[in-house]
Amino acid sequence: MIKVAGVKFKTAGKIYDFKSDAFVLKEGDPVIVETEQGLGFGKIAVPPVEIEKSNKKLKQIVRIATKEDFIRREEIKKLEKKAFDFCIRCINDLGLLMNLFSVESTFDRNKLTFFYTADGRIDFRELIKLLVKEFSIRIEMRQVGIRNLSKHCGGIGKCGRELCCSSFMHTFEPVSIKMAKEQGLSLNPTKISGVCGRLMCCLTFENETYKGLKRKMPKLGRKITIEEGKGKVIRQNVLKESITIRLEDKTEIEKTIQQLDKSITGSTQ
Repeated sequence: MIKVAGVKFKTAGKIYDFKSDAFVLKEGDPVIVETEQGLGFGKIAVPPVEIEKSNKKLKQIVRIATKEDFIRREEIKKLEKKAFDFCIRCINDLGLLMNLFSVESTFDRNKLTFFYTADGRIDFRELIKLLVKEFSIRIEMRQVGIRNLSKHCGGIGKCGRELCCSSFMHTFEPVSIKMAKEQGLSLNPTKISGVCGRLMCCLTFENETYKGLKRKMPKLGRKITIEEGKGKVIRQNVLKESITIRLEDKTEIEKTIQQLDKSITGSTQ
């Protein structure tokens, strides 16, 4: 049996499993852990639980963060700010078409990672030379998508709440225009796109609910016979679980699915 705890490094970051051994930990405890990049500073997101074995090789929680670790963390933040400002100056001097938005250092300060967005490939060999000369540590340039930029920077969505990606989402799920059609939304890009310019992530949250509700409803265009006469389904209100039927005399009747079950006398496709 081994004890495993979930650790995350950012507020809305992905949760990673680490061996916790004999440490007594609770949610929110700051810890120092081993990572592939070196030591990392994180917080317990899932308290330790015992499992028989893991299918993957787990890294170790080294210790509960100490006062010295918090002091080092503040020093690292100053290093990241200095590296960010220096890199921006270099990018401008070299005329590189890239948008630097974040710099992260490993906890043992042996590597700096520069996150940026760009429309295409960037030749940053000269930039790396300047960064290595200035900081004398390993440098990594990592190009990410526009969604990751929004996740890092945060902001307020059209709903008036904090962006989902920066507040609680750990990973990005695929979003398609078909989801907007399924939910009967306007296909105007400005209305169904988030601040990142991509389709809103919340379309995925509601998609299965809409699909489940619509399975119970007659399809648009279906001819149907009810107590009031013959007609055709012209509208669906999925959340109200109702449909609008246009009768042969051009009058329109709205019925819920429950009412429809009681009033249908026959139907054809």
